[in-house]
Amino acid sequence: MTIHAFSMGMYVRTIKRRNKDGSEVEYVQLAHNTRHPEKGYSRAEVVYSFGRRDQLDVAALKRLVSSLSRFISPEDIQDLEAQSAGLKFISSRPAGGALLLKGLWERIGIDRCLANALKHTEFKAPISDAIFAMVANRALAPSSKLAVEEWVAKDVHLDIEAPIKVQHLYRSMDFLLKNAEAIQEKVFWTTAQLLNLTVDLIFFDTTNTYFEMEDTNDSELLAFGKSKHKRDDLPQVTIGLAVTREGIPVRCWVLPGNQNDAKCVDTVQKDLNDWRLGNVIWAMDRGMTSEENRKNLQRAGGQYILGEKLRGPNVNEEALNRGGRFKKVNDNLHIKEVFVGEGSGRRRFVIAYNPEQAEHDKHVRARNLERIESISQIQICSPGTPVHGQIPQGTEVRQADGG
Repeated sequence: MTIHAFSMGMYVRTIKRRNKDGSEVEYVQLAHNTRHPEKGYSRAEVVYSFGRRDQLDVAALKRLVSSLSRFISPEDIQDLEAQSAGLKFISSRPAGGALLLKGLWERIGIDRCLANALKHTEFKAPISDAIFAMVANRALAPSSKLAVEEWVAKDVHLDIEAPIKVQHLYRSMDFLLKNAEAIQEKVFWTTAQLLNLTVDLIFFDTTNTYFEMEDTNDSELLAFGKSKHKRDDLPQVTIGLAVTREGIPVRCWVLPGNQNDAKCVDTVQKDLNDWRLGNVIWAMDRGMTSEENRKNLQRAGGQYILGEKLRGPNVNEEALNRGGRFKKVNDNLHIKEVFVGEGSGRRRFVIAYNPEQAEHDKHVRARNLERIESISQIQICSPGTPVHGQIPQGTEVRQADGG
């Protein structure tokens, strides 16, 4: 007789019986142990017989197990399965997301890039592993650097040998800052080859982020400036990002917080010229528009697409006043091409017209004019000033403080 027992009152057992013809049949039973009331020994008592093993209704057994599992937790199920195999369940940590990220990390070659940069340092801390831990945390469970230490130790399996401490994370940030240019260039070119990118158009824009502090501590980056988050009262830094037409990042910059968008262009263009990307077209918004920036972007045969303010220099007015028919691109987009100037100063404008927006603006303008006309009929008098004559019907007379 074979018995499959668990640390519970009931268990499943199998018993074998020999038929008269000498054949052997095995039966499956649900049993539990009871103590003999008189003799005191333990004996097995059959609660339910499932029948012959070779004729078991497996589907019915699965439904029974599923029904019973509703009353126990997944952890209890794991414990029971481990006990049946002679194992003790201690803990588990997810590894799927980290495994995928580690594969991409190695495919792009970031690990090799970091290893080459670390050859010339005397770091004994696990800098490369710490950087991967921060990237994995940002992708899987964003938290502070202080929380990353506990996350790596308890909540995820990163396949990292040395333990990651918070001081390793801060040291790795110093290392990244020192080697940012080389690492960004290596990562971009590897990504470009992997994804077969065509770098013929680069979009660039900036934002800023502020810090909850009152003093900049003479920082080269922290400064007070025009905040895009409406927090001019706090010091900030400017963050610039260049991406390809597919939205793949090319490079990022951290710039002084009091530096306006127009002043960023020269730095950005010079940095990427060193990468020898070839002749690319720069696309930037109207905050980057200036005569100096146009010249900078045309260095080494570069080209640009810049947004222009509707009410800007005289050259914009000249472009808007030029005749010509609009070409319909879509119901809400009509365009026409206009050239202004001669020789090297000749500039090309693409003027966009949105009929839907124009109709909306027309109604807004009409409502504003009606409001202005109604206000102009109101007679405002100073205190004590007599009103002579008959007041026209519908005219409102108000008294204004201060004369």
